[in-house]
This record gives sequence, structure tokens and C-alpha cells, in this order.
Amino acid sequence: MSWELLLWLLALCALFLLLVQLLRFLRADGDLSLLWAEWQGRRPEWELTDMVVWVTGASSGIGEELVYQLSKLGVSLVLSARRVHELERVKRKCLENGNLKGKDILILPLDLTDRSSHEAATKAVLQEFGRIDILVNNGGRSQRSLIVDTNLDVFKELIELNYLGTVSLTKCVLPHMIERKQGKIVIVNSIAGIVSVPLSSGYCASKYALRGFFNCLRSELNKYPGIIISNICPGPVQSNIIKNALAEEVKKTVANVGEQSHKMATSRCVRLMLIAMANDLKEVWIAEQPFLLVTYLWQYMPTLATWITNKLGTKRISNFQSGMV
Repeated sequence: MSWELLLWLLALCALFLLLVQLLRFLRADGDLSLLWAEWQGRRPEWELTDMVVWVTGASSGIGEELVYQLSKLGVSLVLSARRVHELERVKRKCLENGNLKGKDILILPLDLTDRSSHEAATKAVLQEFGRIDILVNNGGRSQRSLIVDTNLDVFKELIELNYLGTVSLTKCVLPHMIERKQGKIVIVNSIAGIVSVPLSSGYCASKYALRGFFNCLRSELNKYPGIIISNICPGPVQSNIIKNALAEEVKKTVANVGEQSHKMATSRCVRLMLIAMANDLKEVWIAEQPFLLVTYLWQYMPTLATWITNKLGTKRISNFQSGMV
């Protein structure tokens, strides 16, 4: 075989492999490190059993689904949100469908904006279970309104809840993890914490702030390799986040939530979150196409990404003004 023919064969093989990877990427719903961990990494069923997991925002959406999947892994759960009756409903379903008993689940009502209550809440968890292995900062709200129409109180509310509430609770749990030299702090951030999304300026700002804060915390915890900070960034997911989103005023919510079926199934998003937690991944992106591609472009080709998001943003604003979210 001549060298020229061999080079042609190698080039064809390389092209074939490139096409295979491109097709995989077009069907991907997570970043490369996350999908590699799903294929070759540690299983949540092996790594997360017997842990004490505290989940905020556990009464609906991603938080609720996360609790259900965790309940099948043999963990002890702390469920926090403001609506006690919804937490009771979630607990009953965990006991019906999971592998837990009543003593394994603590209902702990919590308002993230009431920062004075966070220390007492942390002590209550430690008194009940003796430790906190994983804190999942999931509580928060979104927003749908144009900047020019939005009252300043809406931005304040989003920063108080999404950012300062999460920071406050983390600071209460952190000394316990530092004392034990281990623990996982999981932040349910958003693709909107990486990519600027029209109509969600206050939400984006709060998520950008979380990403910056927890990246700094990770560097400050460099002496404690057993404490893992995981920044989870989902894209559009089927949940009540739009229904509960703030509008132009604090007491006003979105009137029309629109069609949700095109978004990622909550169960799939949570499964990928558990894989990220089991494999101690520092930051993961969970989104179907084209949102995943836009995130990669925003990170590595910002000029092109800005052009694309401007085009998509124009359509999104037009839909919003027509009464479709």
C-alpha cells in the first residue's frame, strides 16, 4: 500500500469520526464533560446513598423531581420551601414511591428572603440528622418583562431571593462542611447565567451573580478538596418556573405561560444533575438543541452568539408582546 493511499484512508477515517461526533452533538442534551460522565463515570446509585441532602425549592419543578429521584437512592432528605402543604404532598409521594421511611424526611419550611431564619434552620437540620452532606440551592424565581417596563422592586426581589437568599443559606451551612472537610454545595443556576436572555434581565443578573460568587468560593476552598461546588446550568425545562415568574411589578405574574412541551423533560434534567453530583463536576450545562449550541457559542464565539441571540430575542419579544411566552 502506497503512502498516498494510506494518508487518504486516514483522512477518510478522521472525517468519518468527525461526522459521528457532530451527529452526537446535534442530539446532545448536556455538555461534553457531563455526557462523558454519564457514559463512563460514577453512578448516582453508587455515590449518593446514605447521604443527608437538603433541597430548597422542593415543592415544585426541578426541586420536586430531584427529591423524588433522590428518595429512591436511600438518602435522608430535608425538604424546604415556603408552602408547607405542598411539602407535605411531596413527602407523601416520596414515601409511596421511594425507599424511605417517615423518619428519613424532614419538612423544614423556609423563606430564602428571611435571612435571619437561615441559621436556625441549619441548626434544625443538624439536630435532626447530625450532618449535611449535600446542600442543593434550588429555590428561586424567574422573570418575564422588558427592562423599560419593569419596576426596580422586581430587580431587588430577584436579587434578594435568587442571589442573597442562596448566599446566606450557603454561608450558614459552610462552617459545618469546613469542620468536616467534606460536603457538596449544588447551585441550580441556569443557562441564563451564561447567556443573556431578553425579557429576563433581573433573573439573568441574579444567576450571573451566583456563578461569580460560587466560582470565587471554590477558589477560596482550595485547601478543602473534599468540599465540592457544583454549578448546574439547565436550559428550558418543563416546570412551573414561567407560571411563577415575576412580571413588571412584584405582585404581578405572567398571565400566559404558553406551550411547554418543547422543553426538556424535568426527569431527564434531574437525572443529569444527579450524574453531575455523583461525579463532582464543577459546572455543567443541561439543555437540548439549539440552546446547548448557543451556550457553546456564547462561551467560545461571543460575537456570533450575540448575533444569534439578538435574532432569537427579537422573535421572543414579539411573541411576548403578542401574549405568547
